[in-house]
Amino acid sequence: MFNRKSIYALNKKDPDAIVYMDANEVIVRLTREDFASEEEFLKWKSWSDGNYHTEDNQDVVEGKHNTSIDDLSEAALSIPAIDVVMELQHEKSKRRRMASTMVSQIRDKLTETQFRRLWMYYVGGMTVDEIGRIDGIRHQNISKSDGV
Repeated sequence: MFNRKSIYALNKKDPDAIVYMDANEVIVRLTREDFASEEEFLKWKSWSDGNYHTEDNQDVVEGKHNTSIDDLSEAALSIPAIDVVMELQHEKSKRRRMASTMVSQIRDKLTETQFRRLWMYYVGGMTVDEIGRIDGIRHQNISKSDGV
């Protein structure tokens, strides 16, 4: 979808003129009569259609890749302090160590597949879908096998 009020759209919709906006943002139409010949008009009309199309595409790409800082929340702009980051990493490591210990303690109660899947899930931090891709089976088959 394009902006129907854009210079590109106005120029493209008007095959009998080259439409542009001057420095004062006034829309100007150059018609065939403004050119020395029909060939000259057609040459410049073709160029303006292509040039406006390229500019419009660049504007669309730029719009998709840019976000106004005004549209972001305060939380998105904040950077956590290093001590907070380190504490979170420490807690994550602690949880993995605890999971490793617990999974190891029940190893003799599990099949090799169940143990491996529990290890990948709780200690390795993998998702059920990631484990399924490794084992070549679907998510629900892992859940049904009592593996996670």
